[in-house]
Amino acid sequence: MKEKRINPLGIALKDFLGNYLPNLRGVSAHTILSYRDSLKLLLQFLASQKTLHISEIEIENIRVADILTFLDHLETSRGNSIGTRNIRLAALHSFFRYLATTYPQYLEQAQRILNIPFKRTSTRMIEYLEFEEVQAVLRSVDCSKPDERRDYTLLLLMFNTGARVQEIVDLRASDCQLSKPFSVRIFGKGRKERICPIWEETARRLREHMEERGIDPRRPVSVFLNHIDTPLTRYGIRYIMAKYLRKAAQTCPSLKKKRLHPHSMRHSTAIHLLKSGVDLCTIASWLGHVSINTTNKYVTLDLEMKRQAIAKAQPFDPTTNSSKPWRQDPDILVWLESL
Repeated sequence: MKEKRINPLGIALKDFLGNYLPNLRGVSAHTILSYRDSLKLLLQFLASQKTLHISEIEIENIRVADILTFLDHLETSRGNSIGTRNIRLAALHSFFRYLATTYPQYLEQAQRILNIPFKRTSTRMIEYLEFEEVQAVLRSVDCSKPDERRDYTLLLLMFNTGARVQEIVDLRASDCQLSKPFSVRIFGKGRKERICPIWEETARRLREHMEERGIDPRRPVSVFLNHIDTPLTRYGIRYIMAKYLRKAAQTCPSLKKKRLHPHSMRHSTAIHLLKSGVDLCTIASWLGHVSINTTNKYVTLDLEMKRQAIAKAQPFDPTTNSSKPWRQDPDILVWLESL
């Protein structure tokens, strides 16, 4: 009787998702799920294209042409954006990078796939809320209702901390320091931990929220729960913010012209800190940016700061020649010679 051949693809996928990513790379559970979904989509696509069962697909079946066709399928058939396409490709790159080191017999094939470039995409202008617009959103919350009191606390904390949505979802009661000095402990991307100070008003709202919901501030339990007492999700927070943006737009028409989402509140925090005179290094630490280059983008966003800059600049008059003749500065020359 012929012995059934073991398919190395299944073994490689199991080791990649179950051991390599969590134990050797130390990536988060969310990244692992994203990589899993990308590989799952690829296998389903290959099975339909090659009329094979997924269990019959082997590593040799995954060629550069197949990956390129799959990426086109994501954009054309599934309607994914270029950004999503690149995220899927990044997951495939990671898997084939693992494959090249663990299964040397597939090194050449892996190298070819790793050479597939990311697709360039246009960069959208970052939308954010001005301070007056944040106030309009908070005023639109009816704090006479229990759920809306929770929503007010949630939105206030998001603006105060500039936390990512997932960081708010993951926030635990024991991470909140609600006596002076007020702060929250936030666990961000790459399992990086940071302490973010909060206003006294935010601490008071959090304290009242926990008391109302019966949440023990000493326990590592979720701070924000839905109506069935399970933790709010990212989609739940998106729904909450969209709800109050619509309400606030009735009294603040400028909100109707903007494409806003929960991450916009994070951008709003950064701009508010920048306008308040906080230096970029502090803002980078506040938001949990790995590189200050990420924070630098906010300098180019604020229109009012640009207006102030142009007001300070000397207007250019083409009819006059205001330039002064060049002359040597002996002090500078002496200094240069001394170096």
